[in-house]
Amino acid sequence: MSRGEDTIPEPHSPTSMTNTPLAKKLALVTGASAGIGAASARALSAAGAHVVCCARRAAALESVVSGCSSAEALPLDVTDGEACAAALNDRPFDIVLANAGIAIGAADLADGEISDWSQVIDTNIKGVLNTIQPVITGMRERGTGHLITLGSVAGRQVYPGGNVYCATKFAVRALYEALRIELVGSGIRITTVDPGMVHTEFSKARFDGDPEKADATYKGMTPLSPEDVADAILWAATRPEHVDIGEIVLWPTDQASTTLVHRDPTP
Repeated sequence: MSRGEDTIPEPHSPTSMTNTPLAKKLALVTGASAGIGAASARALSAAGAHVVCCARRAAALESVVSGCSSAEALPLDVTDGEACAAALNDRPFDIVLANAGIAIGAADLADGEISDWSQVIDTNIKGVLNTIQPVITGMRERGTGHLITLGSVAGRQVYPGGNVYCATKFAVRALYEALRIELVGSGIRITTVDPGMVHTEFSKARFDGDPEKADATYKGMTPLSPEDVADAILWAATRPEHVDIGEIVLWPTDQASTTLVHRDPTP
């Protein structure tokens, strides 16, 4: 046997996987009270993991947890670094999905609100840092773990009205790339999942709760569902440990770029 052959893993057959490939795994999902976070929590739990569901809305969290096979609610604001450290430091997480994110408004920079910018930056960038930093030491000590960031195609292509939100998602992409460099050789896998248009509460929040403006975002086209994105996250999380799915970009078939979307003109 030549040098290195004994380290080559056996071929992996997806059909050999059990229905609970994540059995005995501990997962953390932030922003788990709705949308992609809630769908991901359900998917990871269905695959056998015990999921710690984090978000600010305690009542909504409890509703998500009640629909999971094995889960617990942890009300937590990811913008609070001290609270995140206290809550997450000592938990031996196998999978961490830094999903919490927000967009507010679509104004040009000249007309933007500083308070809105601060909230978006604190949630989308500092929230990722506050989620990931407390768990890295434990993962390094155990020599295993999987860090998954929820990015966006907005972190690859800027679009009109996206400015600060796009900047935060470009930052998330930079953090993903930094983690790959810093953690190589640690046994920790790093993944970013970057979806295009997804039908969630996201647009409603962006347009200050206006349902008509939110619905207009998806008019005449078929967006991704939260479950579509959760399925991609689950797929990455259930690969053999020697396989790291680095980047997943998901587009609706009707979307070619952040600015080019096919819309059916019929009512």
